[in-house]
Amino acid sequence: MVMKNLYKTAEHPFAQYVRILGKGKTSSRSLTLEEARDAMAMIVAGEVEPVQLGAFLMLLRVKEESPDELAGFVMAARAGLQAARDDALAQAGQNAIQVDLDWSSYAGKRKHYPWFLLAVKILAAQGIRVFMHGASGHTINRLYTEAVLPSLDLPVCQQWTEVNSALAATHFAYLSLDTVCPPLGEIIQLRNVLGLRSPVHTLSRLLNPVDAPYVMQAIFHPAYRESHQHAAERLGYRNSCVIKGEGGEIERNPDGLCLAKQIVDGVLTEEEWPALFPLRHAAEEAFDLEHFLAVWRGKAEHEYGEMAVIGTLALALRVLQRADSQEQALALASRYWQDRHLTHA
Repeated sequence: MVMKNLYKTAEHPFAQYVRILGKGKTSSRSLTLEEARDAMAMIVAGEVEPVQLGAFLMLLRVKEESPDELAGFVMAARAGLQAARDDALAQAGQNAIQVDLDWSSYAGKRKHYPWFLLAVKILAAQGIRVFMHGASGHTINRLYTEAVLPSLDLPVCQQWTEVNSALAATHFAYLSLDTVCPPLGEIIQLRNVLGLRSPVHTLSRLLNPVDAPYVMQAIFHPAYRESHQHAAERLGYRNSCVIKGEGGEIERNPDGLCLAKQIVDGVLTEEEWPALFPLRHAAEEAFDLEHFLAVWRGKAEHEYGEMAVIGTLALALRVLQRADSQEQALALASRYWQDRHLTHA
């Protein structure tokens, strides 16, 4: 099928951004923050041809996004989603959404259970208001957060107007990227069409849709830690943390070192957390959610999983400035895990 070319006599306004990225080894360059912002504004407004979008996404994928590009993309996406969010809340007569912690979940799990969800559940039980956003189904053979949350009695919201009531009831709310920013929700589903992840998988983790004062992120490729840290700084996030999480989710792998690239009160820093086990554990052969839930209920044990929860919880407590040291954070996290059924969880 041949596409009809409507731009035979004049260049499409978006073509300049494809050209900047694709002019070759010696002439191409990264986009400036302003160029990235303007390009993403056109994308979320639906002003880009499909062939341009595919070329743009894959050129960025090959090059890898710079901190300025990531920040610019997020700025444009946030401008659109904030307007839609505020309009929905205003029409419903609701106040602005207030949370403590932004938690993104876009990877899905393949080798290990989503132990990080138990850490989140404990944080919520301790009164920390967590807003989680994510996407499902974009990569085959993965267990996604949205499918597991109901079994943990954690609410999956369908629209902005459900978030405040969910937070009031449970200190937790999840909203899909399809609702947070519908254009990005559509693009992230192109993973199986393009054969590769796109920059949307990366930038979505930085969205912080409800302006939480503390932001946690995870990436799969270690090289992205620093670019996410610097992008967060450009976005004005004063307290942020990014790790190479297990499977790309915000979850410490207790079998290995964990380097946390952080912003603490506006200052860029990093902290290395040691491995919690001397030897690596085998991946799960298959997922059995009943076993996962049995561990939560104290009816079953899981050496790796329990330490993944405690380690992830300790990291979050440090980010939230609820602990002054790793040792204090681990001790507090261990106590929260042991006492999880003494609180309303």
